[in-house]
Amino acid sequence: MVTGATGYVGGRLVPRLLEEGYRVRALARSPLKLQGRPWARHPRIELATGDVLDYESLLQAARGCGAAYYLVHSMTAAGDFLEKDRRAAANMAKAAAQAGLEQIIYLGGLGNAADPHLSEHLRSRQEVARILQSGPVPTTFLRAAMILGSGGAAFEIMRYLVDRLPLMFVPRSVNTPVQPIAIRNVLNYLVGCLEHPQVKGETFDIGGPEVVTYRQLFDIYAEEAHLPKRLIIPVPFLSPRLSSYWIHLITPVPASLARPLAAGLGDPVICLDNRIRDLLPQKLLDCRRSIRMALVRFRQQTMETCWQELGPLLPPEYTFCHDADYAGGTVLSFGYRIRLGATPDELWEPISRIGGETGWYFGDCLWRLRGWLDRLLGGPGLSRGRNHPTRLRVGDYLDFWRVQAVEPSRGLLLLAEMKLPGEAMMEFRLTPLEGGQTEVQLFSRFFPRGLGGILYWYSLFPIHLWVYRGMVQALAAAGGKPVLSRPEQFVPALARAGGPGKARK
Repeated sequence: MVTGATGYVGGRLVPRLLEEGYRVRALARSPLKLQGRPWARHPRIELATGDVLDYESLLQAARGCGAAYYLVHSMTAAGDFLEKDRRAAANMAKAAAQAGLEQIIYLGGLGNAADPHLSEHLRSRQEVARILQSGPVPTTFLRAAMILGSGGAAFEIMRYLVDRLPLMFVPRSVNTPVQPIAIRNVLNYLVGCLEHPQVKGETFDIGGPEVVTYRQLFDIYAEEAHLPKRLIIPVPFLSPRLSSYWIHLITPVPASLARPLAAGLGDPVICLDNRIRDLLPQKLLDCRRSIRMALVRFRQQTMETCWQELGPLLPPEYTFCHDADYAGGTVLSFGYRIRLGATPDELWEPISRIGGETGWYFGDCLWRLRGWLDRLLGGPGLSRGRNHPTRLRVGDYLDFWRVQAVEPSRGLLLLAEMKLPGEAMMEFRLTPLEGGQTEVQLFSRFFPRGLGGILYWYSLFPIHLWVYRGMVQALAAAGGKPVLSRPEQFVPALARAGGPGKARK
């Protein structure tokens, strides 16, 4: 069983285990996010729905397994992530014992638990290990520092900062020693722990072959990215909170995630126990080689997983409602449709490329302004771009939207993650007609939160009408097919469970 199968490490570990011949049960709160993965239909994979904070679902998923990987944490969750991590670890230890597992493998962080100044982030990692190892099932604890790999949160922070800032004011912790490890080496250790019984119940430090400072990592990255050397100025007044806000503005990483990471920069994270190198020997990649490989992955758009895929899909309840329109609260909606002389397959291509570098086909200056305002308010803005320039999967990020459902040549449903006084969804729908024609529908739904949400909707309604009308016309032009009708405004029906909904007049 692999918990956290939608995460950065778990999403890469699952295919490695399948390649080694293991049967794998991938556990996720949102299994729809797994169904778009290349390995989702592998004959030895089983997709399971569960949550480490829900003991019964965790126990059900653990039954029949021989071992479990524990690759989850609550740092991106709202509220007290320390308490959530404690509860989740206790559930895992109890479920593993009840299900008769023979081994738990946990990937945590380096750090001296006896240090009273250890950051909450690293202290929580140590506490989770203690809880897991206190149970009857032997738990192997792998302690890692910074993981170098395309798509990892720490690596992406470094990439955006160095790419965008020729002059950087940074906290003094930039000179803290760290022993990074390549994601490839981490995966080799994780798989190796299944194959060598002598590691059961043990704790190991895992790191690369060299100790560097964060300043040196920035310099190495700039050289590998063929950028001029960055001027790095340490200053004493940049607290973790201020650093997290700065990271939030410059990179796609939100302040809520950047804060615990920034707080941990002052903790030296160096391997003091290298026994695992003898038990599970492999070629360890140095920092330069790891960064070079990560940059190749990024440039080729071949990242297997990314930190931004974390978190469950939580669509508004009204999107799956079959009740009357007035049930469950106010749902405000509008849309445009247009008829084209083309098939849905021919029109899907421009829809599948929307967002990111392609833009939104109409009113891009307004989209950029909205993204800039959203970033200032603490949202993702447009800085995330998209996972892949043409491929869309459930759970993918698309600027400040998240792919909720996708059916190639049929429809695309997006859930807004921008800061709003309510919840918003945008849907593209392709309906085939007779004679090789297609009706293209673009519509929006908004579930306002209080009076502020209603005022927000109606104050911007004329602008939204103009933008959506322009978008549907621009999409028609991008398809390069004959336009058979003018854009017509309509009111969409509620979406149906499991995918993009049908529209009604």
